[in-house]
Amino acid sequence: MSKSIENLKNAFAGESQANRRYLAFAQKAQEEGFTQVTNLFRAAAEAETVHALNHLKIIGKIKSTTENLSTAISGETFEFKKMYPEYLEIAKQEGNKQATWSFDVANQVEKIHADLFKKAAEALRNNHDLERVTYYVCRVCGNTVENMPPDKCPICSAPKTKFLKVT
Repeated sequence: MSKSIENLKNAFAGESQANRRYLAFAQKAQEEGFTQVTNLFRAAAEAETVHALNHLKIIGKIKSTTENLSTAISGETFEFKKMYPEYLEIAKQEGNKQATWSFDVANQVEKIHADLFKKAAEALRNNHDLERVTYYVCRVCGNTVENMPPDKCPICSAPKTKFLKVT
């Protein structure tokens, strides 16, 4: 692999992390009542997304929807079968309850994501799109559900009001 490709991969990771970090910072600024700082963090987050997507396109990691679903399924499956179980065990050994909780809920949700992606891949194999549904995401644990949010999140027990409708 050339040094430029390696650098593009590293830059993609950095830009992606900056996007998420800035969105978290924006949320905190909003909570503290700093509207313009919130907007600045959101604008910077969008710019970081542009950079990340440019890098990803150049290294050829955005392919057909079928290939992208396969990549997504592999990634989510790796996370819930290998990565998070290992992280969870270490957090338990260290007695880090917050890390244990975070890894546990993420692990449960990654399996849901893999199943949703598998459902999409199956639809594409049958030459059609997914049936139209509305997705809701729990803003506490990331649980992703179709059609209607539950009264209480089955993963973290958050109330229905914590689910974000994805449009």
